[in-house]
Amino acid sequence: MPNPPLTLYLAAPRGFCAGVDRAIKIVEMAIEKWGAPVYVRHEIVHNKFVVDGLRDKGAVFVEELSDCPDDRPVIFSAHGVPKSVPQAAQAREMVFVDATCPLVSKVHIEAQRHADAGLQMIMIGHAGHPETVGTMGQLPEGDVLLVETVEDVEQVTVRDPERLAFVTQTTLSVDDTADIVAALQARFPAIVGPHKEDICYATTNRQEAVKAMAPKCDAMLVVGAPNSSNSKRLVEVGARAGCAYSQLVQRATDIDWRSLEGIASVGITAGASAPEVLINEVIDAFGARYDMTVEVVETAVENVEFKVPRVLREPA
Repeated sequence: MPNPPLTLYLAAPRGFCAGVDRAIKIVEMAIEKWGAPVYVRHEIVHNKFVVDGLRDKGAVFVEELSDCPDDRPVIFSAHGVPKSVPQAAQAREMVFVDATCPLVSKVHIEAQRHADAGLQMIMIGHAGHPETVGTMGQLPEGDVLLVETVEDVEQVTVRDPERLAFVTQTTLSVDDTADIVAALQARFPAIVGPHKEDICYATTNRQEAVKAMAPKCDAMLVVGAPNSSNSKRLVEVGARAGCAYSQLVQRATDIDWRSLEGIASVGITAGASAPEVLINEVIDAFGARYDMTVEVVETAVENVEFKVPRVLREPA
């Protein structure tokens, strides 16, 4: 029996962003410079395949600085950390490298600038996500109020409605965030927003590619980890943009082939922390089962690159 025909739409851009690429390089260069083990506070990026690969090279992943010895280097993850973490590392005279994505650091600086101007902060983000924890941790406890939904905006209690500013997590749904921002501006007309959108270019670009691709697809798969915020948002964006079957898979072995029976087209994309090798694995799995035609849906070209910290570029 010949394989059934299938059009596979491949989103571009997809997968690794500049911040993830930089964070992984930081861990690899730290191991090269100082030898193993190098400690990493929290998963460097939210992808099991990437984390397992770095663990094999000599990285030790821990959740708290207290789990690290004083005499080994420690790296802070791409999601960012509360201000108290590098302060504690300095107090212990540890060697540490901050792999926080520069676009997350920009939000940290923004939050501090607004606070210095006497404004109370509201953060649009997901409770408990390490990026949200890190950003809220730039200011004293209680100084940043978290809202996750439009409904939260109606409930939030502020010190002075005339002295407010907001920031956002960088990996949110562009559309959801726009609704929350509109609700904040309607309730607090004097609220100050960021000079430039906090949602990062990579999150926005991947969501736009999905919006262009989803209406063409009978099914859409997002390669990414279940704890990856930007990957989960891609699944939601795909469903809203017209693809009835929009699912997250970590790799090809997670594909539910029964649910895909009878499809004539599938869209493939990947979250910003998913490596191309896993995307190719999924494409190959479809190629083995279908007579496949691949069409690239390109909505942006990315050429962003972030330098690694100077300490890693200097000889040991």
